[in-house]
Amino acid sequence: MTAPRTGPIQVLVVDDSPTARDLISALIAGDPRLTVRGQAEDGRAAVRLAQALRPDLVTMDLRMPEMDGLQAIAEIMDQCPTRILVVSDAADAANAMAAVARGALDATFKPTLDDGPAFTARLRMLAGVPVIRHLRSLAEARPAAPVMTPSAGASGAGGAVIAIAVSTGGPQALARLLPALPAGLPAPVLIAQHISDGFAQGMAQWLDGLCPLTVTVARDGEALRPGHIYLADPASHLTLAPGDRVRLTPCAPEDRYRPSCDRLLNSVAAVGPRAIGLILTGMGRDGAQGMAAIAAAGGVTLAQDEATSVVFGMNREAILAGGVQRVLPLEAIAGELTRLAGGAGSPLVKMAGAGA
Repeated sequence: MTAPRTGPIQVLVVDDSPTARDLISALIAGDPRLTVRGQAEDGRAAVRLAQALRPDLVTMDLRMPEMDGLQAIAEIMDQCPTRILVVSDAADAANAMAAVARGALDATFKPTLDDGPAFTARLRMLAGVPVIRHLRSLAEARPAAPVMTPSAGASGAGGAVIAIAVSTGGPQALARLLPALPAGLPAPVLIAQHISDGFAQGMAQWLDGLCPLTVTVARDGEALRPGHIYLADPASHLTLAPGDRVRLTPCAPEDRYRPSCDRLLNSVAAVGPRAIGLILTGMGRDGAQGMAAIAAAGGVTLAQDEATSVVFGMNREAILAGGVQRVLPLEAIAGELTRLAGGAGSPLVKMAGAGA
């Protein structure tokens, strides 16, 4: 059990640029709930200081001499697991997602002076996430996905629609779940992942390289296709429109969750028994109401279990609210989604056969 925190949150700042280190340190110093525990100018020094200082949190640049951020994150998570926030340039969005898969909790762009309150609030939030030793590497953990021939009556318009709600810890979970879905999956997959602005395209490209299915950022008005994965950009809320088309609504400044998991799940509930809702790891309670809506509409609802979640938060709230029908470990979810979407014994295949 983690001991109660006493004193301010201690942060190790890692960046090869003295200007960036000084700016991040100044933002941290401006919040009395945070303090700078130390600074490192490359990944090798970051690993050494993380071991020696045991900070509560590390802000990690990616492109550095001696040892880059990706290597440093892997070393830290193996030797002294620590909460890590990747602080990256826009050009490193895909690498930032790979860093999150190696154990970092989240990624954001390098802050400016105007970003101080939002940046320090993110640090305080991440400091509340339990520290766990990182799961096995993706190469060890990811099984080869089978090739699947879509079942008659279960693909295209009128087939299953899978909606996934996920937040903190999501990139790790998605990088293990999505590659295990088979080529030929007879259902589209819509994902609302809480993520920083500007990272959606990099995340889609990164996941697309891992998966047998095509992963893209959703575009307004496009028709959903089975075997395709659509990722929401945090600038817009992703919802399902009539005719199984994508509808994007710009986020408002006051929106707490960007994109909204509840909005996605509620819209998918409109297709009734065709809806499959899945809620994964994440902080907060976004998605609990939407999962309940899918269950009430006759759809199927699943949640990731506590043991395999980085943060048992959103999924826990959905379970407590009564909107989850089955709770599964992460490694069992792909097989269940495949079965529900149109594999042998799928409820949708049985419905199609009964109507023939």
